[in-house]
Amino acid sequence: MSQKNALKGVFLVALGATSYGMLATFVKMAYAEGFTTAEVTTAQFILGISGILLINAFQKLKHKENVVKATTKNIFSLMLAGTSMGMTSLFYYLAVKYIPVSIGIVLLMQTVWMGVLLEMILEKKFPSFQKIIAVLIVLVGTLLATNILNNDIELDWRGIGWGVLAAASFTTTMFTANRVAVEISSAQRSLYMLLGGAVIVFSFALATQNTPFNFSIFLKWGIVLSLFGTIIPPMLMNAGFPLTGIGLGSIVSALELPVSVMMAFVLLNEEVIFLQWIGIVLIILAIIIMNIKFKNNN
Repeated sequence: MSQKNALKGVFLVALGATSYGMLATFVKMAYAEGFTTAEVTTAQFILGISGILLINAFQKLKHKENVVKATTKNIFSLMLAGTSMGMTSLFYYLAVKYIPVSIGIVLLMQTVWMGVLLEMILEKKFPSFQKIIAVLIVLVGTLLATNILNNDIELDWRGIGWGVLAAASFTTTMFTANRVAVEISSAQRSLYMLLGGAVIVFSFALATQNTPFNFSIFLKWGIVLSLFGTIIPPMLMNAGFPLTGIGLGSIVSALELPVSVMMAFVLLNEEVIFLQWIGIVLIILAIIIMNIKFKNNN
């Protein structure tokens, strides 16, 4: 891997992570205008799928015979993997309905230790000392970043519960996304995963939307949410991770955390105290420790 390609990969992953970091603040602003979770997620996925369809059509015209077509097995596997993507969006958006965005993103970052736990269960192998240290740092960072030790702060436990569920489903998405149908284009993979996620989102909308659907969400927030949530980040990250490698890519993608907190601080006027920033830095440090390769001196 050349340095030029690595830098290009870092830039792509950083942009994707930054886009994801902005998402929750836009959702919170849509809630402030009276839109429901069902309306927000439906608009995001419908416009997101439309955008990815256009990208796929463009790639097919440009490359013609060179595009590897997805098999029926690929499509089924990706749609199944995509259901966890749909659940992540739903759980995360429900979480920020009850708790500040700066807390919601910290809960989503619990994927660090959940990923280690899932890896241990699936591979039946005890995690390395390096990973155990990273997990402990994440847990300490979470206590500080959520300001949960402050007795004056009352967090809605519904938000905490949805946030933990979002982290669990996001962990599943991360594990499956990098292992399923990797031989086809990132645009095709994004499309079929979105279709799988849409099944979950649309089912939720049908079950929970008790008032007439407000179609103005499509113009007011749908385009922004689909761009920053379902089109730009997956495309950029799928293009960037092969150039950076999983380790460096994971470190760069941690940018999502400070960007999300900064957006909430600037646009939503959420209070973020110094101890919370220390917690955020610790979580980022844990991600770096987990993915950096130390030389083995025998």
